[in-house]
Amino acid sequence: MSKRTSGNNIHGILLLDKRLGVSSNRALQEVRRLFNANKAGHTGSLDPLATGLLPLCFGEATKVSSMMLDDDKRYQVEIQLGVMTDTGDAEGQILETKPVPEISAEALAACLAYFTGEIAQVPPMYSALKHQGKKLYELAREGISVERKARKITIFEIKPLNFSTPFLTLEVFCFKGTYIRSLAEDMGHYFGCGGTVTKLRRLQAGCFQLADAFTVEQLAAMDSQTLQSCLLAVDKPLEKMPAIYLTPQQTTAIKYGQTLDFGQKFLGMVRLYDDLQFLGLGETLLNGKLAPRKLFNL
Repeated sequence: MSKRTSGNNIHGILLLDKRLGVSSNRALQEVRRLFNANKAGHTGSLDPLATGLLPLCFGEATKVSSMMLDDDKRYQVEIQLGVMTDTGDAEGQILETKPVPEISAEALAACLAYFTGEIAQVPPMYSALKHQGKKLYELAREGISVERKARKITIFEIKPLNFSTPFLTLEVFCFKGTYIRSLAEDMGHYFGCGGTVTKLRRLQAGCFQLADAFTVEQLAAMDSQTLQSCLLAVDKPLEKMPAIYLTPQQTTAIKYGQTLDFGQKFLGMVRLYDDLQFLGLGETLLNGKLAPRKLFNL
């Protein structure tokens, strides 16, 4: 996330269709310049090789960006079997090649079933995870490899879209923390030949769909009013949370950080509104109180 003070204080979420070959941060800065926005951030990066849905948060929407990192994701991935690279994708150096065995429809179905559900996955060295305070990809670029513990991840569904040896195209619907590059490698090892990602496109992130996203070229052709109309409401990704509508007196108390008597209707995080104006997030407690947790200045 980055800030400046010379631009516009805009608030909302923009769905970007990130193009091939640029980092998520560069894509963010390109769109930020179009809006001349003071404050902006993205919600989980896509590698330069990856394209597709990248939600960008502006202004007060950056306060929900961390919550969006937990969203389920859907990808379309092309895997080249028989090739292994140091990064797990086609941007890396080839480490080894092997012949691809003949794979029947039944064998492919068994492979996809094996990797569906809760599985153990070792994160790749080229990732933003940290080891002793340093990001793994920084160590990898120095030629250093460290042991990584396998983590439990969940893959809800894997659909086969096309298989023309050695390329296998899949649609993967998964929970947070899943590395598609590691999945490609693991599937390659399942068949005894290795594998690497050649194409990756994010189709969905939480409640957001790629069909609703804009390319930077489309945005660049818009006037300022049309650009503003592309922004989604700050509370859009929170729609599954219960909503509480406050009276003017309750709103004033919440804005001063006071708790309210609420009763034990339900427990947990809630959206708070003053009439139809989104105020922020609160939490209902065991003692029947409603406490403010994260308020927004919209």
